[in-house]
Amino acid sequence: MKYVLMFVETEQFANELQAMGPAERERAFARVHEWWEAHAGRITGGQKLQPAETATTVRLEGGDPVVVDGPFVEGKEVISGYVEIDVADLDEALRIAKSWPGCPVVEIRPVDVTTPVG
Repeated sequence: MKYVLMFVETEQFANELQAMGPAERERAFARVHEWWEAHAGRITGGQKLQPAETATTVRLEGGDPVVVDGPFVEGKEVISGYVEIDVADLDEALRIAKSWPGCPVVEIRPVDVTTPVG
């Protein structure tokens, strides 16, 4: 079963990362790289996203589509990256998500493989 894990950064997390010294930040990034290596057999795709300020949003609710700069959600949490995994079930996806050493929130969403894209 395929799931997407979406990594959500909070404002507090971003501030804490910024406040780290170089050695501490390097150790934090090393833990993330170790996580990727540990789960490489289950990862089928994924990327880190550019900062939320680079986002463009198209709102389709009522009338003509409205295009706005910025993230699609309002608030102090933004999706900073994602990974697609191929696992046996939600329990396995949860085990992988719970071991994520980066930002403090991971949203897990099953991939709909029954609906063709395009």
